[in-house]
Amino acid sequence: MAETRAAGFWLRALAAALDFAILALVQASYGALSHLVWSTQVEDAWTLAPMLWTFTLVFAAAYGTVLHTLFGQTVGKAIVGVRVVVGEDGVPPSFGVSLLRYVAYFVSCATLGFGYVMAALRQDKRALHDLIAGTRVERVRRAPAVDGPADPRAEAPVDQPSGSGSA
Repeated sequence: MAETRAAGFWLRALAAALDFAILALVQASYGALSHLVWSTQVEDAWTLAPMLWTFTLVFAAAYGTVLHTLFGQTVGKAIVGVRVVVGEDGVPPSFGVSLLRYVAYFVSCATLGFGYVMAALRQDKRALHDLIAGTRVERVRRAPAVDGPADPRAEAPVDQPSGSGSA
């Protein structure tokens, strides 16, 4: 079995920034939609702001939980080439573990961000939410590069007769 490499702090931070950008886009979309439907700005309507944040929180929970369960990675993690796994065989986490990991994000935040910084300080690169959920983030192994052309016909010599029958 090949040794896996743990994803470092900065790689994980980049993946998180990309995921936060997606969540910000979703939140902006909710705000634009509410403006179209109710003809008001969300910031101006104190009754719409809690609904906007609730929808964003529910989307963030579904986004992280479902994508980690199905693929072991969110869009941000896929772009930077890391994934969340459980156990020695490196399988994606179950729905329950993914949901626990999402809830544990708030525990990592509650420690003034130290729960995230743990990934930079620990040798195994696990953050507090990883320890709580029993997960780890590892780099995705890339397929080995193939030397030579992929099309076998491209290797045929140029001087070879075509076999068209005309002499």
